[in-house]
Amino acid sequence: MKPLNILTVVGARPQFIKAAAVTRSLSSAGHKEYIIHTGQHYDADMSETFFKELNLPAPDVNLGIGSGSHCQQTGQILLEIEHFIINQNPDCMLVYGDTNSTLAVALAAAKLNVAVVHVEAGLRSFNKKMPEEINRILTDHVSSFLFCPSQIAVKNLKREGVIKNVYLVGDVMYDSVMQNVDLAERNSRIIEKLKLKPKSYSLATIHRAENTDDPRRLKSIFSAFEILAKDGIKIIIPLHPRTKKAIRTFNISLMNLHVINPVSYLDMLNLEKNARVILTDSGGVQKEAYWFGIPSITLRDETEWVETVESGWNVLAGCDALRIVSVFKSLEPGQPVSCKLNDGLSAERIVNILSNKIKS
Repeated sequence: MKPLNILTVVGARPQFIKAAAVTRSLSSAGHKEYIIHTGQHYDADMSETFFKELNLPAPDVNLGIGSGSHCQQTGQILLEIEHFIINQNPDCMLVYGDTNSTLAVALAAAKLNVAVVHVEAGLRSFNKKMPEEINRILTDHVSSFLFCPSQIAVKNLKREGVIKNVYLVGDVMYDSVMQNVDLAERNSRIIEKLKLKPKSYSLATIHRAENTDDPRRLKSIFSAFEILAKDGIKIIIPLHPRTKKAIRTFNISLMNLHVINPVSYLDMLNLEKNARVILTDSGGVQKEAYWFGIPSITLRDETEWVETVESGWNVLAGCDALRIVSVFKSLEPGQPVSCKLNDGLSAERIVNILSNKIKS
């Protein structure tokens, strides 16, 4: 069988992690992959280090889109990507998750009659005020192949009338976590560098626009962190560039918190695995906490990863400071958890399906 010519587009940290597992499987199967980085995450700590640590081939192109409003980012990527799709003439476009990069590339490919492959299809928060929710829905409805991480995702698509070429494959991020956790334990020195002891600290990450762009929500979340810190809880916060900018704009105090720069993927895995509790608005971090058996508090009003909540391992707390503190104090870390979602073979399943279904 002739190797497939696949054009992969990534733009943000979670996508680099997911792509790492699929890229390895594509390479093993002998397919050709051309990788474009949109530059949506342009900070070196949020981008370049991930390619190096995950042993991903450097992107063939970096579009350098950078920051901007959702419409600006989406529009610029849409304009830039057309040229590459026409020149590369791929058998399919491979996109991940729910970013502006995902939607822009999916729209461009669909308009050029190139098959769109959506990894992590079918997720829904049912909150259309979230830009990510719009990106998910539209991308799913123009995709030719939809690879779902859970049965719930499959059901979400069915409710919307999307049933053709929908496959339950598991979560490729789990593949990457399992492939890299041992490497993190061997090579990461972040615990020693920060002079931490396992289970002696909590880890917090904030980056979603619904929190960073709303001064009321962001101030309330950091107020909760401040209350916990005054109660003797050490909170480590790798500060996302968007959050850092918002904190300055809204004049939010970080006096009692342990704020650090964004960390590499291996350092993040090590911080997560050794934390007492994780507080986050990140879908990826929710899942990683679940897989590591670390109790987590989601600083949103809903989550796409309902399995983590149904298991009792993840609690939705929203942005209310007193609610966050109450949930934190009621958690019982250290309870065992069984992972029902994955087996580490998701990327292999995706590549096998593409190999058999797409004729180059």
